Amino acid sequence: MTFDKKIYVTQPSLPPLDDFSPYLKKIWKEKWLTNNGRFHQEFEKELADYLGVKYVSLFCNGTCALQIGLQALRITGEVITTPFTFAATTHSIYWNSCTPVFCDIDPVTFNLNPDKVESLITPKTTAILPVHVFGNPCDVVKLKTIADLYGLKLFYDAAHAFGVRKSGESILNFGDLSMLSFHATKVFNTFEGGALVTNDETMKKRIDFLKNFGFAGETTVVAPGVNGKMDEFHSALGLLQLKHIDAEIEKTQKVAQLYEKKMRGIQGISIMRKASDIDYNYAYFPILVDSEKYGLSRDELYNIFRSNEIYARRYFYPLVSNFPCYRDLSSSSIDNLPVATKIAEQILCLPIYADLETKDINRIMDIINKKD
Repeated sequence: MTFDKKIYVTQPSLPPLDDFSPYLKKIWKEKWLTNNGRFHQEFEKELADYLGVKYVSLFCNGTCALQIGLQALRITGEVITTPFTFAATTHSIYWNSCTPVFCDIDPVTFNLNPDKVESLITPKTTAILPVHVFGNPCDVVKLKTIADLYGLKLFYDAAHAFGVRKSGESILNFGDLSMLSFHATKVFNTFEGGALVTNDETMKKRIDFLKNFGFAGETTVVAPGVNGKMDEFHSALGLLQLKHIDAEIEKTQKVAQLYEKKMRGIQGISIMRKASDIDYNYAYFPILVDSEKYGLSRDELYNIFRSNEIYARRYFYPLVSNFPCYRDLSSSSIDNLPVATKIAEQILCLPIYADLETKDINRIMDIINKKD
Protein backbone atom coordinates (compact mmCIF):
# COMPACT_ATOMS: atom_id res chain seq x y z
CA MET A 1 0.00 0.00 0.00
CA THR A 2 1.26 3.48 -0.86
CA PHE A 3 0.51 6.70 1.02
CA ASP A 4 0.49 10.31 -0.07
CA LYS A 5 2.94 11.22 2.69
CA LYS A 6 4.88 9.92 5.65
CA ILE A 7 3.76 10.99 9.11
CA TYR A 8 6.59 11.66 11.54
CA VAL A 9 6.33 11.89 15.31
CA THR A 10 6.85 15.63 15.11
CA GLN A 11 7.25 18.43 12.62
CA PRO A 12 8.94 21.72 13.47
CA SER A 13 6.86 24.87 13.52
CA LEU A 14 8.48 27.61 11.47
CA PRO A 15 7.46 31.25 10.96
CA PRO A 16 6.79 32.68 7.48
CA LEU A 17 10.11 32.88 5.67
CA ASP A 18 9.44 36.45 4.56
CA ASP A 19 9.14 37.48 8.22
CA PHE A 20 12.64 36.15 8.89
CA SER A 21 14.27 38.10 6.05
CA PRO A 22 14.38 41.48 7.85
CA TYR A 23 16.30 39.87 10.72
CA LEU A 24 18.80 38.38 8.28
CA LYS A 25 19.26 41.72 6.54
CA LYS A 26 20.16 43.36 9.86
CA ILE A 27 22.68 40.62 10.58
CA TRP A 28 24.24 41.08 7.13
CA LYS A 29 24.36 44.83 7.61
CA GLU A 30 25.87 44.82 11.11
CA LYS A 31 28.12 41.76 10.57
CA TRP A 32 27.85 40.87 14.26
CA LEU A 33 27.30 37.13 14.02
CA THR A 34 27.90 35.90 17.55
CA ASN A 35 29.38 36.88 20.97
CA ASN A 36 26.37 38.47 22.69
CA GLY A 37 25.05 40.43 19.73
CA ARG A 38 21.93 42.56 19.54
CA PHE A 39 19.49 39.72 18.83
CA HIS A 40 21.08 37.52 21.49
CA GLN A 41 20.54 40.23 24.11
CA GLU A 42 16.98 40.92 22.95
CA PHE A 43 16.08 37.23 22.88
CA GLU A 44 17.34 36.61 26.42
CA LYS A 45 15.25 39.50 27.73
CA GLU A 46 12.07 38.74 25.77
CA LEU A 47 12.31 35.04 26.55
CA ALA A 48 12.64 35.72 30.28
CA ASP A 49 9.61 38.01 30.11
CA TYR A 50 7.56 35.43 28.20
CA LEU A 51 8.48 32.58 30.53
CA GLY A 52 8.00 34.58 33.71
CA VAL A 53 11.54 34.09 35.03
CA LYS A 54 14.31 36.51 36.04
CA TYR A 55 17.31 35.37 33.99
CA VAL A 56 17.90 33.32 30.86
CA SER A 57 21.30 32.29 29.49
CA LEU A 58 21.16 31.13 25.87
CA PHE A 59 23.16 28.17 24.59
CA CYS A 60 24.03 26.50 21.31
CA ASN A 61 22.06 23.44 22.45
CA GLY A 62 20.42 21.91 25.49
CA THR A 63 23.11 19.32 26.12
CA CYS A 64 25.78 21.99 26.50
CA ALA A 65 23.42 23.86 28.83
CA LEU A 66 23.07 20.74 30.98
CA GLN A 67 26.83 20.26 31.16
CA ILE A 68 27.47 23.91 32.04
CA GLY A 69 24.63 23.91 34.56
CA LEU A 70 26.27 21.09 36.50
CA GLN A 71 29.56 22.97 36.35
CA ALA A 72 27.96 26.21 37.51
CA LEU A 73 26.39 24.42 40.49
CA ARG A 74 29.79 22.82 41.24
CA ILE A 75 28.31 19.34 41.32
CA THR A 76 30.58 16.42 42.27
CA GLY A 77 30.16 12.81 43.36
CA GLU A 78 26.75 11.20 42.83
CA VAL A 79 23.71 12.67 41.10
CA ILE A 80 20.30 11.05 41.50
CA THR A 81 18.40 11.06 38.22
CA THR A 82 15.84 9.19 36.14
CA PRO A 83 16.55 6.37 33.67
CA PHE A 84 13.41 7.33 31.71
CA THR A 85 14.86 10.19 29.68
CA PHE A 86 16.91 11.08 26.62
CA ALA A 87 20.56 10.08 26.78
CA ALA A 88 21.82 13.66 27.12
CA THR A 89 20.53 13.94 30.69
CA THR A 90 22.78 11.15 31.92
CA HIS A 91 25.66 11.86 29.54
CA SER A 92 25.95 15.37 31.00
CA ILE A 93 26.43 13.87 34.46
CA TYR A 94 29.12 11.55 33.12
CA TRP A 95 30.91 14.37 31.24
CA ASN A 96 31.17 16.23 34.55
CA SER A 97 33.00 13.23 36.07
CA CYS A 98 30.02 12.47 38.31
CA THR A 99 28.20 9.19 38.85
CA PRO A 100 24.55 8.91 37.81
CA VAL A 101 22.36 7.10 40.34
CA PHE A 102 19.14 5.91 38.75
CA CYS A 103 15.88 6.25 40.66
CA ASP A 104 12.58 4.61 39.71
CA ILE A 105 9.72 6.66 38.29
CA ASP A 106 6.11 7.34 39.18
CA PRO A 107 3.67 5.11 37.21
CA VAL A 108 1.25 7.99 36.60
CA THR A 109 3.48 10.97 35.74
CA PHE A 110 6.50 8.98 34.40
CA ASN A 111 8.69 11.39 36.41
CA LEU A 112 11.28 10.72 39.10
CA ASN A 113 9.46 9.24 42.10
CA PRO A 114 10.25 11.41 45.16
CA ASP A 115 9.31 8.56 47.49
CA LYS A 116 12.22 6.51 46.09
CA VAL A 117 14.87 9.25 46.24
CA GLU A 118 15.82 9.27 49.93
CA SER A 119 16.90 5.63 50.00
CA LEU A 120 19.47 6.40 47.27
CA ILE A 121 21.14 9.32 49.05
CA THR A 122 24.67 8.64 50.29
CA PRO A 123 27.48 10.87 51.66
CA LYS A 124 28.63 11.23 48.02
CA THR A 125 25.29 12.58 46.78
CA THR A 126 25.39 16.28 45.87
CA ALA A 127 22.45 16.81 43.53
CA ILE A 128 19.14 15.60 42.12
CA LEU A 129 18.57 15.94 38.37
CA PRO A 130 14.91 15.20 37.59
CA VAL A 131 13.21 15.54 34.19
CA HIS A 132 9.78 17.05 33.51
CA VAL A 133 9.00 14.14 31.19
CA PHE A 134 6.76 15.05 28.22
CA GLY A 135 6.32 18.47 29.84
CA ASN A 136 4.46 16.89 32.76
CA PRO A 137 5.81 18.65 35.89
CA CYS A 138 7.65 16.70 38.57
CA ASP A 139 6.49 16.80 42.17
CA VAL A 140 8.48 19.97 42.77
CA VAL A 141 7.30 20.39 46.37
CA LYS A 142 8.43 16.96 47.57
CA LEU A 143 11.71 17.16 45.67
CA LYS A 144 12.50 20.57 47.18
CA THR A 145 11.78 19.23 50.66
CA ILE A 146 14.23 16.37 50.12
CA ALA A 147 16.89 18.60 48.56
CA ASP A 148 16.66 21.11 51.40
CA LEU A 149 16.74 18.41 54.08
CA TYR A 150 19.94 16.84 52.74
CA GLY A 151 21.61 19.99 51.40
CA LEU A 152 21.42 18.87 47.75
CA LYS A 153 21.28 20.97 44.60
CA LEU A 154 18.13 20.57 42.51
CA PHE A 155 18.63 20.97 38.76
CA TYR A 156 15.66 20.32 36.46
CA ASP A 157 15.97 19.02 32.92
CA ALA A 158 13.03 20.95 31.47
CA ALA A 159 13.80 20.15 27.82
CA HIS A 160 10.14 19.21 27.26
CA ALA A 161 8.60 21.92 29.45
CA PHE A 162 8.75 25.16 27.48
CA GLY A 163 5.95 27.46 28.65
CA VAL A 164 4.54 24.95 31.15
CA ARG A 165 2.99 26.47 34.27
CA LYS A 166 1.78 25.05 37.56
CA SER A 167 -0.99 27.03 39.28
CA GLY A 168 -0.02 29.97 37.09
CA GLU A 169 3.69 29.82 38.05
CA SER A 170 6.37 28.92 35.51
CA ILE A 171 7.66 25.42 36.21
CA LEU A 172 11.12 26.87 35.48
CA ASN A 173 11.08 28.83 38.73
CA PHE A 174 11.50 25.68 40.81
CA GLY A 175 14.90 24.31 41.79
CA ASP A 176 18.35 25.89 41.58
CA LEU A 177 18.45 25.76 37.78
CA SER A 178 16.32 24.61 34.86
CA MET A 179 17.47 23.66 31.37
CA LEU A 180 15.46 24.22 28.19
CA SER A 181 16.03 22.71 24.75
CA PHE A 182 15.17 24.53 21.52
CA HIS A 183 16.03 21.59 19.27
CA ALA A 184 14.07 21.25 16.03
CA THR A 185 11.92 18.50 17.59
CA LYS A 186 10.73 20.73 20.45
CA VAL A 187 7.48 22.67 20.65
CA PHE A 188 9.57 25.88 20.59
CA ASN A 189 12.64 25.68 18.37
CA THR A 190 15.44 27.91 17.18
CA PHE A 191 16.57 25.21 14.69
CA GLU A 192 19.02 24.20 17.45
CA GLY A 193 19.60 25.77 20.82
CA GLY A 194 19.01 25.69 24.54
CA ALA A 195 19.01 27.76 27.71
CA LEU A 196 19.58 27.78 31.43
CA VAL A 197 17.06 29.54 33.64
CA THR A 198 17.87 30.98 37.07
CA ASN A 199 16.49 33.58 39.43
CA ASP A 200 19.93 34.32 40.90
CA GLU A 201 21.96 37.15 39.35
CA THR A 202 25.31 35.76 40.55
CA MET A 203 24.51 32.36 39.06
CA LYS A 204 23.59 34.02 35.76
CA LYS A 205 27.02 35.70 35.64
CA ARG A 206 28.80 32.44 36.47
CA ILE A 207 26.93 30.61 33.71
CA ASP A 208 27.76 33.32 31.17
CA PHE A 209 31.46 33.11 32.05
CA LEU A 210 31.46 29.32 31.64
CA LYS A 211 29.70 29.35 28.26
CA ASN A 212 32.23 31.87 26.87
CA PHE A 213 35.57 30.17 27.61
CA GLY A 214 35.56 31.61 31.14
CA PHE A 215 36.28 35.14 29.91
CA ALA A 216 35.36 37.92 32.35
CA GLY A 217 37.10 40.58 30.26
CA GLU A 218 39.46 40.94 27.33
CA THR A 219 42.41 39.47 29.22
CA THR A 220 40.79 37.86 32.25
CA VAL A 221 39.75 34.20 32.37
CA VAL A 222 38.05 33.17 35.60
CA ALA A 223 37.21 29.53 34.82
CA PRO A 224 37.93 26.78 32.27
CA GLY A 225 34.83 27.39 30.20
CA VAL A 226 33.68 26.26 26.76
CA ASN A 227 32.15 27.84 23.67
CA GLY A 228 28.46 27.24 24.31
CA LYS A 229 27.00 30.52 23.04
CA MET A 230 23.95 30.91 20.83
CA ASP A 231 24.69 32.94 17.68
CA GLU A 232 22.70 35.78 16.11
CA PHE A 233 20.93 33.61 13.51
CA HIS A 234 19.40 31.31 16.09
CA SER A 235 18.65 34.21 18.44
CA ALA A 236 16.85 36.10 15.68
CA LEU A 237 14.75 33.05 14.87
CA GLY A 238 13.92 32.69 18.56
CA LEU A 239 12.66 36.28 18.70
CA LEU A 240 10.41 35.63 15.72
CA GLN A 241 9.21 32.28 17.08
CA LEU A 242 8.05 33.98 20.29
CA LYS A 243 5.51 35.91 18.22
CA HIS A 244 3.91 32.64 17.05
CA ILE A 245 4.36 30.18 19.91
CA ASP A 246 1.02 30.74 21.66
CA ALA A 247 -0.91 30.13 18.44
CA GLU A 248 1.15 27.00 17.73
CA ILE A 249 0.51 25.57 21.20
CA GLU A 250 -3.21 26.29 20.84
CA LYS A 251 -3.31 24.39 17.54
CA THR A 252 -1.39 21.48 19.04
CA GLN A 253 -3.78 21.39 22.00
CA LYS A 254 -6.66 20.83 19.57
CA VAL A 255 -4.78 17.88 18.06
CA ALA A 256 -4.30 16.40 21.54
CA GLN A 257 -7.97 16.91 22.38
CA LEU A 258 -9.03 15.12 19.21
CA TYR A 259 -6.74 12.20 20.04
CA GLU A 260 -8.18 12.03 23.56
CA LYS A 261 -11.74 11.99 22.24
CA LYS A 262 -10.98 9.20 19.79
CA MET A 263 -9.05 7.17 22.41
CA ARG A 264 -12.01 6.80 24.76
CA GLY A 265 -13.10 3.23 25.31
CA ILE A 266 -10.16 1.50 23.61
CA GLN A 267 -9.23 -1.42 25.83
CA GLY A 268 -5.54 -1.71 26.62
CA ILE A 269 -4.61 1.82 25.51
CA SER A 270 -4.13 4.50 28.18
CA ILE A 271 -2.91 8.08 27.98
CA MET A 272 -0.89 10.23 30.38
CA ARG A 273 -3.05 11.90 33.03
CA LYS A 274 -2.92 15.69 33.20
CA ALA A 275 -3.38 17.61 36.44
CA SER A 276 -6.03 20.34 36.37
CA ASP A 277 -3.67 23.05 37.68
CA ILE A 278 -1.12 22.62 34.88
CA ASP A 279 -0.89 24.66 31.67
CA TYR A 280 0.68 22.20 29.21
CA ASN A 281 2.46 22.77 25.92
CA TYR A 282 1.12 19.54 24.32
CA ALA A 283 4.52 18.75 22.84
CA TYR A 284 4.04 14.97 23.17
CA PHE A 285 1.18 12.50 23.08
CA PRO A 286 2.36 9.33 24.85
CA ILE A 287 0.20 6.23 25.16
CA LEU A 288 0.75 3.00 27.08
CA VAL A 289 -0.01 -0.30 25.36
CA ASP A 290 -1.11 -3.13 27.66
CA SER A 291 -0.55 -6.17 25.46
CA GLU A 292 -2.88 -8.46 27.43
CA LYS A 293 -5.85 -6.09 27.22
CA TYR A 294 -5.12 -4.65 23.79
CA GLY A 295 -4.20 -7.87 22.01
CA LEU A 296 -0.97 -6.52 20.51
CA SER A 297 2.31 -5.60 22.14
CA ARG A 298 3.71 -2.09 21.92
CA ASP A 299 6.36 -3.27 19.47
CA GLU A 300 3.79 -5.01 17.29
CA LEU A 301 1.74 -1.81 17.09
CA TYR A 302 4.94 0.18 16.47
CA ASN A 303 5.87 -2.07 13.55
CA ILE A 304 2.38 -1.83 12.04
CA PHE A 305 2.68 1.95 12.18
CA ARG A 306 6.05 1.83 10.43
CA SER A 307 4.74 -0.46 7.70
CA ASN A 308 2.10 2.20 7.10
CA GLU A 309 4.74 4.96 7.01
CA ILE A 310 3.70 6.41 10.37
CA TYR A 311 6.76 7.03 12.52
CA ALA A 312 5.62 6.92 16.13
CA ARG A 313 8.52 6.72 18.58
CA ARG A 314 9.24 4.56 21.62
CA TYR A 315 10.18 7.42 23.95
CA PHE A 316 11.96 6.33 26.10
CA TYR A 317 13.13 2.86 25.17
CA PRO A 318 15.47 1.37 26.10
CA LEU A 319 16.05 2.98 29.47
CA VAL A 320 19.31 4.93 29.73
CA SER A 321 20.27 2.53 32.53
CA ASN A 322 20.27 -0.28 29.94
CA PHE A 323 22.86 1.41 27.72
CA PRO A 324 26.18 -0.49 27.77
CA CYS A 325 27.99 2.50 29.30
CA TYR A 326 25.68 2.55 32.33
CA ARG A 327 24.25 -0.91 32.86
CA ASP A 328 27.10 -1.98 35.16
CA LEU A 329 26.06 0.63 37.73
CA SER A 330 24.38 -0.94 40.76
CA SER A 331 21.43 1.47 40.40
CA SER A 332 20.80 0.16 36.86
CA SER A 333 19.40 -3.11 38.24
CA ILE A 334 15.91 -4.00 37.05
CA ASP A 335 15.06 -4.75 40.67
CA ASN A 336 15.75 -1.08 41.43
CA LEU A 337 13.69 0.15 38.45
CA PRO A 338 10.55 -2.03 38.12
CA VAL A 339 8.16 0.79 37.17
CA ALA A 340 10.54 2.43 34.68
CA THR A 341 11.20 -0.96 33.10
CA LYS A 342 7.48 -1.63 32.64
CA ILE A 343 6.71 1.84 31.27
CA ALA A 344 9.62 1.63 28.81
CA GLU A 345 8.16 -1.59 27.42
CA GLN A 346 4.68 -0.08 26.96
CA ILE A 347 5.34 3.54 25.95
CA LEU A 348 4.64 4.86 22.47
CA CYS A 349 4.55 8.54 21.49
CA LEU A 350 2.11 9.24 18.68
CA PRO A 351 2.70 11.93 16.06
CA ILE A 352 1.66 15.36 17.30
CA TYR A 353 2.36 18.85 16.00
CA ALA A 354 0.44 22.02 15.21
CA ASP A 355 -0.20 21.24 11.55
CA LEU A 356 -1.13 17.56 11.92
CA GLU A 357 -4.28 17.21 9.83
CA THR A 358 -7.48 15.51 10.95
CA LYS A 359 -7.24 13.01 8.10
CA ASP A 360 -3.81 11.98 9.37
CA ILE A 361 -5.13 11.59 12.91
CA ASN A 362 -7.91 9.41 11.51
CA ARG A 363 -5.32 7.34 9.64
CA ILE A 364 -3.40 6.83 12.90
CA MET A 365 -6.54 6.00 14.86
CA ASP A 366 -7.70 3.48 12.22
CA ILE A 367 -4.54 1.51 12.91
CA ILE A 368 -4.99 1.72 16.68
CA ASN A 369 -8.60 0.58 16.23
CA LYS A 370 -7.24 -2.29 14.08
CA LYS A 371 -9.10 -1.16 10.98
CA ASP A 372 -5.96 -1.29 8.80
